[in-house]
Amino acid sequence: MWWMYALLSAVFAALTAIFAKIGIKGVNSDLATAVRTVVILFIAWGIVFARGNAKDIDLLSKENILFLVLSGIATGLSWVFYFKALSLGDASKVAPIDKLSVAFVIILAAIFLKEALTIKTAIGAALIIGGSLVLIF
Repeated sequence: MWWMYALLSAVFAALTAIFAKIGIKGVNSDLATAVRTVVILFIAWGIVFARGNAKDIDLLSKENILFLVLSGIATGLSWVFYFKALSLGDASKVAPIDKLSVAFVIILAAIFLKEALTIKTAIGAALIIGGSLVLIF
C-alpha cells in the first residue's frame, strides 16, 4: 500500500513543478514560496482537524518536536531554493535535479538510520546521480 502513496506523491510533485513554474512568472520566487507555504499550512491543519488528530498534539515528545522543527527548516529551505531554481531554469530540468534528494536520502538513511544499503539500492542511487549530472552538464 505504501507504494500507492509514494506514486501519488510523485504525481503531485510533478504537478507542483508545473503549477509553480506557471505561478512564479513575473513574481519574486521568495514571495511565491511564502504564498505556497500559507496554502500548505491551511491544508495540513485542515486535515488534522478533519480527521480528529489535533487531540494527539500532547503526545509529541521534545525529540519529536525538535526533529519536526528541523525537518520544517529543511523543507522551507528546500522550497526557497526550488522556487529560485524554477524561476531561473526549465521545470523539465529543475525537477529531476531536485530528485537528487532521493539519492541523498539513500546515502543518509544508510549512515544515520542504519538502513540496509543493498547493491540494488546503490545502483539506483548511482543512476539517479548520473542522470542528474547529464541534465546539469
